[in-house]
Amino acid sequence: MNSSPLTFPDGFLWGAATAAYQIEGAANEGGRGDSIWDVFCRVPGAVAYGHNGDVACDHYHRTAEDVRLMQDLNLAAYRFSISWARCMPDGMTPNPEGIAFYSRLVDQLLAAGITPWVTLYHWDLPQALEDKGGWAVRETAEHFAAFAAVMHEALGDRVRIWTTLNEPWVSAFLGYAAGIHAPGRRDPAAALAAVHHLLLGHGLAVSALRRLDPEATLGITLNLTVADPADPGREGDLDAARRVDGQSNRLFLDPLFRGEYPADVLADVAHLGMADVVRSGDLDIISEPLDVLGVNYYHGDAFTTDPERHPEPAGVAEASPLVAAAGVRQVPRGLPVTGMGWEIQPEGLRRLLNRLQREYTGPAGVPIYITENGAAFDDVPDAQGFVDDQARLAFFDAHLRAVHEALADGVDVRGYFAWSLLDNFEWAFGYHQRFGLVRVDYETQRRIPKASGRWYARVAASNALPTAKE
Repeated sequence: MNSSPLTFPDGFLWGAATAAYQIEGAANEGGRGDSIWDVFCRVPGAVAYGHNGDVACDHYHRTAEDVRLMQDLNLAAYRFSISWARCMPDGMTPNPEGIAFYSRLVDQLLAAGITPWVTLYHWDLPQALEDKGGWAVRETAEHFAAFAAVMHEALGDRVRIWTTLNEPWVSAFLGYAAGIHAPGRRDPAAALAAVHHLLLGHGLAVSALRRLDPEATLGITLNLTVADPADPGREGDLDAARRVDGQSNRLFLDPLFRGEYPADVLADVAHLGMADVVRSGDLDIISEPLDVLGVNYYHGDAFTTDPERHPEPAGVAEASPLVAAAGVRQVPRGLPVTGMGWEIQPEGLRRLLNRLQREYTGPAGVPIYITENGAAFDDVPDAQGFVDDQARLAFFDAHLRAVHEALADGVDVRGYFAWSLLDNFEWAFGYHQRFGLVRVDYETQRRIPKASGRWYARVAASNALPTAKE
């Protein structure tokens, strides 16, 4: 680690993030209906079978305790998602009891001096809407905009920052193409339709919220990567990196900031009918101006099309059949890895932020927030339940230094949210993978801040990275 403390700009926002299905539990309380994740987790043979979010971290019953925990960690903001199935069980009809839960949470946060940062959709579509076609059909985008309006009516007098979608790439490609996330479909054409309808739902929601509240801060969160060619001198590797960058990054950034889908990606997927779902005027709706861009970054990767370098698809290449079908392979580079095998590449975050500023957010005048960044490791608690997670602490430190370097480069980064506040239900990985600043003993629901959580609390309080000796 660098031996000098690094101070962040005044007003830099320090927070942590969670998602509704991953922490709330209370799956059958308060009028909540099934989401696609409830149903997916019950399907024999599904990746998540045998695990579910029925109890998770029991946050539904422990909000007061968790808000006090946020205060102890010196968080200035808390990014959480709203369960659409809790607030509108059929996707269309408001459930007052479910909505009231979030109203109470917002009140508790504000009383504690913590800014509520709301994400309207973090992958948990009401199953009733999936039964009607899910994100592969246009009507879901329209229902989403109506959901946004209902939630603003309930919370808009107190919530000033709204994120429409979290990681639409995951919703579309892992849920509708790879089948490893809910709803578990394996239909590349449906995945591309879902990409468009997710973005259309975002645009319709932004338009609705803007009409209701011209002063609200509105944005979207994308999971973005840095795709490098394994061999920059090999044409196939350059094309592999182009394809991954196109389908992971530009397929979402270009319509949002330029009002168009990237031509090379459309050519790559022309046989799958994406053009057929795009109607006149849709891209004008999608490119409604943003106030913020949320960036989730975990790692970058190197890619090849040479099967001798790597015989099977992996990582991003495996997750997107559209890329894997082109023979794209991910190549390990000998970097250290997390407990999930993800390469640790903080310099990639600096490169990504500079690219975003140069090509997208800078010309549009849109500030960036790191809305997720973190790592899972094999935590080993001591007899008191404390986890001395120095590897995670070093991960946060290295990536925050990369953010600081990007700030010095002139990138307009306004805040950072650690993933995650709590150990929780990690989707297809169940409860084995732990990302939390705070350990959760799932048997007792006891919360114990880890070494990384204590360190992060000091960083947030001082608005600076400590020296290596601290």
